[in-house]
Amino acid sequence: MEILWRLWSKDWTSLVRPWIPILLGLHLQFSRASNCPEECRCDRTFVYCNERSLTSVPLGIGEGYKTIYLHNNQINNAGFPLELHHVASVETVYLYGNQLDEFPVNLPKNVRVLHLQENNIQTISRAALAQLLRLEELHLDDNSISTVGVEEGAFREALSLKMLFLTKNHLSSVPIGLPDDLKELRLDENRIAVIAEEAFQNVTRLERLLLDGNLLTDEGISPGTFQDLVTLRDLSLARNSLTYPPPLLPGEMLVKLNFQENQITKIPVKALASLHRLEKLDLSNNQLQSLVTGVFDGLGSLRQLTVRNNPWLCDCGMHWVVSWLKSLPASLNVRGFMCHKPEKFRGMVIRELSADLVHCTQPASTFGTAMNSTVSISTDFPLVTRHVSSSKRPLTTLPTLYTIYTTREDGLRTKQPLQVTFTILNGSDIHVRWLASFPVTAYKVTWARMEPSLTGDTVRERIVGGDHRGIRLTNLEPKSTYRICVIPLDAFNNYRPKDDTLCTEAVTTAAFFSPDNNNRRRSGPEQATQPESGSPLLLAGLIGGAVIVVLVVLLSIFCWHMHKKSHSEWKYNRGRRKDDYCEAGTKKDNSLLEMTETGFQIVSLNNEQLLKGDFRIQPIYSPNGGVSFRDCPPVNNTTVYCKNNVQDHES
Repeated sequence: MEILWRLWSKDWTSLVRPWIPILLGLHLQFSRASNCPEECRCDRTFVYCNERSLTSVPLGIGEGYKTIYLHNNQINNAGFPLELHHVASVETVYLYGNQLDEFPVNLPKNVRVLHLQENNIQTISRAALAQLLRLEELHLDDNSISTVGVEEGAFREALSLKMLFLTKNHLSSVPIGLPDDLKELRLDENRIAVIAEEAFQNVTRLERLLLDGNLLTDEGISPGTFQDLVTLRDLSLARNSLTYPPPLLPGEMLVKLNFQENQITKIPVKALASLHRLEKLDLSNNQLQSLVTGVFDGLGSLRQLTVRNNPWLCDCGMHWVVSWLKSLPASLNVRGFMCHKPEKFRGMVIRELSADLVHCTQPASTFGTAMNSTVSISTDFPLVTRHVSSSKRPLTTLPTLYTIYTTREDGLRTKQPLQVTFTILNGSDIHVRWLASFPVTAYKVTWARMEPSLTGDTVRERIVGGDHRGIRLTNLEPKSTYRICVIPLDAFNNYRPKDDTLCTEAVTTAAFFSPDNNNRRRSGPEQATQPESGSPLLLAGLIGGAVIVVLVVLLSIFCWHMHKKSHSEWKYNRGRRKDDYCEAGTKKDNSLLEMTETGFQIVSLNNEQLLKGDFRIQPIYSPNGGVSFRDCPPVNNTTVYCKNNVQDHES
């Protein structure tokens, strides 16, 4: 028996011993989580200190909490106590919407997700990121970070960083020294004009790269910039100034490729040949008129192709596109192949064109019918617009020199010539060309339709690289006046509106403009700057019709209200109230009975206990006006009804 007891005691000890550290750890974890700052609210592993007008991080945040909400306060860089850095349990910190101007220090040392967007951060140091060895996701969107404000190799100090968001900042190039394990990088809505070849040299695990809304040109992207990104799956270069896709795109894993809203005019036949796994390709809102035969042959995995809003020219060069579209499987979704030129095919779906409809045209016949407009601008005189009507022979565009003032290093202003030409192609296209004799980083082109109102249409703009010599404005309204401005930008994307802005007003032609029309009119300066004469009459007719409709509605409402009011007064004066009548025998007869819906009234006679048959029913006549009545003296044993000073007697 004693031996069995010893064996059981030994087994029990070995069974309980491994659980002792676990139980002690849980006890310590929950006991420490009870420490909550007075300014905040704590719930389990969450600390809520957001939207409390705090200027610093509250003291007293103990171990056990994993997420701290500090967003939408007024915390500055001096508001991070040293003890916060030693809180080892915190993994997520929300600090967006504060007043930080530098990357903060003394953050929790084990933080994994950090939100710092919507501050005013301008500089990022290596020392600040060196404290965050476990940081995996960093949000720095909507700050004021510039290329010179990021210390070289700063992001590489965050050894575990996998997601870096730098949207809407002031970067002019890709930061040098990115982490090796980075998987997602967002650099959209910056001012990046140049990408060095070694920018992504060590980032071999990158899967998603967004470069939308920058100032990238063909020359700004070095050859082979993306070829080392062998794991890249999503590449977006939308809203830039590219005229063709960058060479040597990574084809091993790339699934999604975006080029929308560029200036792409051609796609080399081998530009997309290596993208065997590509599933989505977006080429919408570019300047593509035709495609080289077989440009999509290498895209065996393609599932969606979007080419909307391109000026497709439906001639014999589209024969292979028609055949290719008709042979596509149902799994491939193609959108946007629609004819833009010539005018007789405008709006037709390319896939449904037949061989006898599509034919080749000479370049002279295509562009010879364009209406050219040159603009003379001087900094000392008002704007003058000159239109030259088209002819059947090809037209030459007359250049015009503009005077641009540039500032030298010594502060003196010198004159530099700028040549700008506006060409009206048809009812919806205007071609803007320029030529500068001085270096320009980029051009900003704005245009707006001048409606017959004080405000006009919404101003649209496009920024193109300094190496470009023109831009085509498409999808404009026919027979409309547009104000177009060309603004040269310097290296800092700045400009002086009074000196550098070149503007003109041009009128697009009718939707079905024909060069053979004998009634074609010549547009003078007044016609170019004023809307059509019929537009004010049409607007006045619309306004007058609207006023008449409103008056009719108001009159109808007034008549309906008066009718309803008179009907209500008639119902009220039907005479169902006891005080409207005079009863014989007593001044107020409480035995008065009223039938509310029939218009009859039953009264007692002599205010006595009456027998069956002592009641009489008299009709009550409706009053014709006011409700003031006179008391009626009792006459013998009769019932008298008084209405409007008219007495009815019954014996």
